[in-house]
Amino acid sequence: MERRILALVLVLVASVAICASASSAPAVGHRASAFIRSSCRATRYPNLCERSLSTYAPPVRRSPRGVAVAALSVSAAKARSASAFVSRMCGGKPTSGRTREAGAVKDCLETMRDSVDRLRRSIREIGRMGPARSLRFSWHLSNVQTWVSAALTDQSTCLDSVSQNAGPTVRAAIRKRVVEVAQVTSNALALVNRLQPRT
Repeated sequence: MERRILALVLVLVASVAICASASSAPAVGHRASAFIRSSCRATRYPNLCERSLSTYAPPVRRSPRGVAVAALSVSAAKARSASAFVSRMCGGKPTSGRTREAGAVKDCLETMRDSVDRLRRSIREIGRMGPARSLRFSWHLSNVQTWVSAALTDQSTCLDSVSQNAGPTVRAAIRKRVVEVAQVTSNALALVNRLQPRT
């Protein structure tokens, strides 16, 4: 009899724990979303920041470093996509013909590839930071800031090149994609800049 009662109690406790866990999940998600919203206020494009990071809410929790990594991941993915688009445009254009437009597209492709590489390196570098308040942390953070800034410059160089040398159709097609990359990269840099030793 006692064993049956004990078994029943254990089942009830387990049921309560499962229900409590299930009911707290939305609250955790809400807190994470609120943290992302709060973090995005420090960026130049807060609405875009919130939209692009919304799917990262559960993993980042309330971690400034997690938010920065998520923002860099978004930026790297969009830069890679834009680079692939520009590469396809190069494939369909007579780049060997040395036209100004072909040269601009090729230059844009090279700078976008550099941008992707720097963003990927930045993500890896954050993983090497170690604990805050250490010289190691500050050194790696400085590297990330430098590389993300350089990636943003690469994107701006691409836009300048096609704006000055490409025709309206090519210019509009590339600009549409690269401008968004530049915006999410700007947001990522703002979130990286919040990673001071106290975090």
